[in-house]
Amino acid sequence: MSQEYILSRSSVVTEFFIVGFPGLQPKYYSLMAAFLLCIYIAVITGNSLIVVLFVIERSLQNLQKPMYIIMLSLSLSDIGFCTVALPKVISRYWFNDGYIGFYVCLFQRQLIHYFGTLNSLIMMIMALDRYLAICYPLRYPVLMTNRTMRLLIGFSWVTAMIAPTISLMQTMKLPFCGPNTIIHCFCDSLSMNQLACADATLTNLISYAVAMFVLLVPLSFIIFSYLSILVSVLRIANTQGRMKAFSTCATQLTIIAIYYVPRFVMNSSQKIALVMFYSLLPPVVNPFIYCIRIKEIRQFFIKWCVHRNRIVSRSLTISK
Repeated sequence: MSQEYILSRSSVVTEFFIVGFPGLQPKYYSLMAAFLLCIYIAVITGNSLIVVLFVIERSLQNLQKPMYIIMLSLSLSDIGFCTVALPKVISRYWFNDGYIGFYVCLFQRQLIHYFGTLNSLIMMIMALDRYLAICYPLRYPVLMTNRTMRLLIGFSWVTAMIAPTISLMQTMKLPFCGPNTIIHCFCDSLSMNQLACADATLTNLISYAVAMFVLLVPLSFIIFSYLSILVSVLRIANTQGRMKAFSTCATQLTIIAIYYVPRFVMNSSQKIALVMFYSLLPPVVNPFIYCIRIKEIRQFFIKWCVHRNRIVSRSLTISK
C-alpha cells in the first residue's frame, strides 16, 4: 500500500485517510466529486424545501397532522446525515484532501450511526401511524394526536444516540498505532475497527449486535404493522376504499423498502458503492415522493411557486 496513506507503525495514529471508492482512477476524481456534490445539493434543496414550506405556510400549520411531523423529522435527519457524510469525500476527490483527524473521524462515525439509527426509529413511527390510522380509524384521532407524535419523535431523537454510543465506547478502547487508511467514503465502526492494533473481534461482535438490534427491532414492528394493515384492507368491502388505503401506505412502503432492503444485502457483500446507494438514495427521493404523493404539500408547493413568480414579475416591471 502507498506510503502516502500509511503512518509509521511505531507511531500513534492522529489522522485517517478516507480512500472513498477503491480502484477509482484519478482521471475520474473530478467527475465523482461533481456527482456527489450534485447529490448533496439535491438532498439539501429537496429536504430544505419541505422544512421551509412548513415554516412559512400558515395553512399547513393549521392543517398540521402527525404525518407532517414525521416528514419534517425525516427531512432534518436526511439533511444532517448528508452534511456529515458527503463534504469530506467530496473534498477528497476535488482537492485530493482525504485526511481527517482522529477525533473528527470518531465524531463523524458517531453521527453517521446516529442518523442511521434515527431514520430506523422514524420508519417505525411511520408504520405505527399508518397502523393506527387504518386498523383503528375511529380511535386514531385520540390515539395519535400531534402532541403524541411530537413526544414519539422527540424520544427517537434522544434515544437514537444510545446504540452508536455503546459501539463508540468499544471502539475507543482499541489502540490505533499503525495503518490509517479507511477503505470507505466516511468513518464508520467496521472500517475503523479493522485498523486497530489489537484483536477487535469482540468489538466487531458488539458493533454488529447493536447494528442488528437497531435494524431488526424496528423492522419487525414495521412488518407486523403492514401485515396487520394488509389484513384490515382486505376486509374492506368497498373496492374504492381498499385502493385508497393501499395508496395511503404506498409512499411509506417505498421509503421503507429503499431504506432497509439494501442494508441486508450490504451485510453480506460489504460493497462500498451499495453502502453509498442505500445511504444517499432515501435522502434524495424522500422529499420528491412526499411532494408528489401528498396532495396538500403538492398544492402548497405550486401555490408558493406561483406566488414567487408574481413577486419576481412585479419587481421586473417596476425596475423597467
